Amino acid sequence: NRIRQNLREKHARHVADLRAYYDSEIQSLKQQLEASLLFEDLCNLYVLNRCEQLDAALNEASARIKALENMNNLLEKQVAEWRERFQALSSTSKVLQERIEEMRATHKEKDNTISRLQSRLKELEEAFEKAYKLSDNKNTRLKEENRMFQNLLGEYESLGKEHERVKDTLNTTENKLLDANTQIADLKRTILKLEAQLKQVEHENTLKLRH
Repeated sequence: NRIRQNLREKHARHVADLRAYYDSEIQSLKQQLEASLLFEDLCNLYVLNRCEQLDAALNEASARIKALENMNNLLEKQVAEWRERFQALSSTSKVLQERIEEMRATHKEKDNTISRLQSRLKELEEAFEKAYKLSDNKNTRLKEENRMFQNLLGEYESLGKEHERVKDTLNTTENKLLDANTQIADLKRTILKLEAQLKQVEHENTLKLRH
């Protein structure tokens, strides 16, 4: 009986020790589980916040890309318009240049004609003066030469006026050509600036798309 009592007490202590050990293990596992659940909740909250941030950043990037695309289209349209104006002004400049060359040729021809008339007028003046001094009885000849002289003088004055008109027209045309060349230079600078802006926008658009 004593042995059995000892065995029962020993067995009871062993069972109590096992119960205490397993209770401690269960408590530890409960604490670990609670900590794991808390960490999981924190992770989920962080992931949710991060998703919201990324979603906002994506919307902002999409809006920025849309704005860049609109600016890109606008700049391409402006470049096309400025190129058309540049081509039109280039054609006008070419026409004006050709007209100036024609007017210069005409002006040179009229200058030569005036020079010839001046020489002829001088010869007639000398002949008229000589004939007047040599003989007073050659009134008919003098009248004829005087008539020729007056006709030639009228032709000379008419050509002189035409010459002045040609010079004025040539100056006006040269001024128009200068203005056209100035506008062409301004258009070239504007086109280069727009193309640079267009390249910058395309570069930013590419970077946004890659991002």
